[in-house]
Amino acid sequence: MDIVNLRKLFPVTESCVYLNNAAEAPLNERSRIRLNEYFSHMSLSPQDKPGGRSRIRQKLSTLLGGAPDEYALVTSTGVGLSLVAAGVDWLPGDNVVLPLDEHWNNTYPWLNLARRGVEIRGVEPDANLRITPESLARHIDDRTRVVAVAAVRFNSGFRADLKSIGHLAHRHGAIFVVDGIQAAGAVPMNVIDDDIDVLACGGFKWLQGLPGTGFVYVNRRVQPMINPVMPGMFAGENDLRELKFWPDARRYETGSLAYPLFYAWEAGLELLVETGVPNIHKRLASLTDQLVAGITAKGLELLTPISSASERSGIVVFSAGTPDVNETLYAKFKQEGIIVTLRANALRVSPGLFNDSNDIDALLNVL
Repeated sequence: MDIVNLRKLFPVTESCVYLNNAAEAPLNERSRIRLNEYFSHMSLSPQDKPGGRSRIRQKLSTLLGGAPDEYALVTSTGVGLSLVAAGVDWLPGDNVVLPLDEHWNNTYPWLNLARRGVEIRGVEPDANLRITPESLARHIDDRTRVVAVAAVRFNSGFRADLKSIGHLAHRHGAIFVVDGIQAAGAVPMNVIDDDIDVLACGGFKWLQGLPGTGFVYVNRRVQPMINPVMPGMFAGENDLRELKFWPDARRYETGSLAYPLFYAWEAGLELLVETGVPNIHKRLASLTDQLVAGITAKGLELLTPISSASERSGIVVFSAGTPDVNETLYAKFKQEGIIVTLRANALRVSPGLFNDSNDIDALLNVL
């Protein structure tokens, strides 16, 4: 990775130390140029505005595996997961198994099913804030229709063992659903290798998109188990008298998207393909190692599980003591131009592909 040229693509590096990619990635220059291109088309020749839906699906397939026609374009993780939750033919007594304290987007769509007689089985993280296949297995039975987990937990940075959980779900005939927004683009993922049936993700974090971009991957095996619930003009063939759904994941798409954002997102995805997610992961591992060592040396409480490299992500969460102390430190970081997140009374640091060791040193120096 050429970090010097990468940093030039992110003007945010000139104004602050941005370590908040788990909240939202800063806009890169390639995507900004694409946005302006789209606006020019709309100003001068809207009839010729550029498309790109199929190209986005192709790039997502290149990055994350599976076939392009197994990807439906949606506006957020929550929309993708809600489409799936609403589309299953649930029966009274069916259950969903998911870890407790997942992000709202991987919680609310499932909790909403209780009114349809679906049992929601929440699994507590262990003392080290980990979710293991063994802990999930104790709650899964032959009435489990969905096992839903985050690939990376937003509040701890813990990275799940997706392949083992996928195998576990499939032994019981359940659909394995993954919230991928804190993993895709930051850690190596492949829907085939990780045995994922459904992967929902917004594009505005590690995938170098903007809010309003996203996808839901639904593999061919489970498409017959998930009905389209919000069909629009892009869900089927061009027939005004009969609804003929596309024979692939496009059936889950609705109407028009925010096309300027998706057009710009294509450039962000191209940057990821060009740079290589394994290379990005290697850089993030180096930066988070540096961060963990500095936090540990200062005797602060590290909340991110670090005992296994396979459970590490691009997120590090720590506490400097009480909630008041953390709030004071957060304000100090902001004053010094260091952007992190204060969440659940803890500090979350999430470097991106453009960060370097000097950025981590700047944060540690404030500590």
